[in-house]
This record gives sequence, structure tokens and C-alpha cells, in this order.
Amino acid sequence: MIPVAALGAGALAGSGVAVLVRAMVRQQPHLSATLDRVNQPGSLEESAAVPLSTDERWGAWLLRRLEHLPGVKIPYKDLALIGKSPAQHMLTKVAATLGGLLIPAVLWAALTMLGINPPLPIPAAAGLVLGGVLWIVADLEVRDKAKRARQEFSHAVAAYLDLVALERAGDAGPAESLERAAEIGHGWAFLRIRDALERARIDKVAPWDQLKQLSLDLDLPVLGDIADIMRLSSNDGAAVYTTLRARAKSLRTELMAGQAEEANTDSEKMTAPGALLAVLIMFLIGFPAISRILLS
Repeated sequence: MIPVAALGAGALAGSGVAVLVRAMVRQQPHLSATLDRVNQPGSLEESAAVPLSTDERWGAWLLRRLEHLPGVKIPYKDLALIGKSPAQHMLTKVAATLGGLLIPAVLWAALTMLGINPPLPIPAAAGLVLGGVLWIVADLEVRDKAKRARQEFSHAVAAYLDLVALERAGDAGPAESLERAAEIGHGWAFLRIRDALERARIDKVAPWDQLKQLSLDLDLPVLGDIADIMRLSSNDGAAVYTTLRARAKSLRTELMAGQAEEANTDSEKMTAPGALLAVLIMFLIGFPAISRILLS
């Protein structure tokens, strides 16, 4: 009679093989999604035939098989903002998770070779916990980088607002003022704005519509404000010099308030380590005297 444990082990192994085969088989694409991709105009980046690296190919392979699983969320907007592809992000997540799973096993094997035999469930549980933590850490790192990038972009937009206002005060048209102001600035934020305006010129669309789309793609509301103001200037012929300068001033105020709040938070975080360091110094200073009194 076959033991129950053997049946369970066989069922578990068969389930693992089935899941592996299911992941390896290429899934049939949905017709609606395929038609949407065909009908959408390609961007400037997609039109350039750039060969993919080995990491990109592996990351794309993992992305196709893991992005639809429950609990797997890819921060596409944050990745697009920091200039990292979803394939690279997925490869980083999987590599970090595998590393977290293997580190406790390697340590357990090293201890076993030294004659120390810790219980097997300990490294298994530690590997699962460490792998899960590293899976989340990759997303947290992208979120923090995107947060800093949005703050930097907001500072650039504040300067861009003033430049556009000056161009409008010089009797430049709405589209012309946006392009001229973008040519003046430097840095990656102005480069993104110039690329969006150039794409608008090639696609024969209004530049403020392209800036609005860029603000939605990268989750940049401050850039959408410029698009809304310039759309108002184009449609209604409104004088937007005062509006642009007022929005730039309010944006600088918001950024300064955020920096002050962040500085206060960092100062509060240093209170506990500073107090602990003071207590430790007092203990080191008083320890010789106290030990002499206790030993006498």
C-alpha cells in the first residue's frame, strides 16, 4: 500500500511541474489588446530599432509571465519617470528575491560543514521572509527615486513657468513660447519637455495637449497646470502672464513648505539617536567610578 506521505509528495511534485510547464508555454494574446497596440501610433523611442540586451530579454520574459499574477503590481509611471524599463525592474525584483531565498540556505550549508546542525525549518522560514522583504524593497526603491524625481521636476517646472511667462510678455504665441522656454532650460526635466513638444510637432497636435498627456503618463500634475493655462490662452486669447507668474510663485511656496517639513521630520528622527548617544557617553564616563565603588 502506498503511504499517504508518498502520495502527497507525488502530488506536490506533479503540481510544481504543471505550474512550470504552464509558465513556459507562451500565452495567446487577446484580440482586443492586440488591435489596440496596432492602432496606437508608435512613439519616437519605439520607432528606433534598438537591440535588446540579455538583461532586457530575460526581464521581458519574466514580465510576460509574472505581471498578471495576483499581488504583482508594476509601477509603470514611476519607472517611466526615472527612466527604468519594466523588464529591468522585474529582473531586479526576481534576482533580489532569489538572493533572499538562497542566502539562508548557503549559511545553513556552511554551518553544517562546520559541524553545527541547525534545524532545517529555520533557514527555510528565514529564506521566505527575506525573499518577501527583498521583493517589496525593489518597489520601495523605485517609489523613493520617483518621489525625488518629481520634486526635482517640480523645481524645473517652477522655472519653466517664469520662462514661458516672459516669452508671452514678449508677444510670442502660445506654442512658440512653450518651445522657446524649453530650449533655454537645461537638465533632464527640460529634456523631457522638449521631447514632448517635438513629438507634438511631428504628430501635428497641440503642444499643450502633449504636455497634458505627459503629465498623465508620469503623474506630474504641475506640468498639467501649464498645459491648462496655455490651452486657455490659445482658445480664449487670455493674457496669461499674471497667471503663469502666480502659479510659479505658489509652486515655489509649496516646494519650500515641503522641504521645511522634510527637514523637521529628519530632525525629529535624530532626536532618539542623539539621546541614546548622550546616555552611552554618560555611562562610559561614570562606569570606572561606579565599578570602583562596587568593588571596594
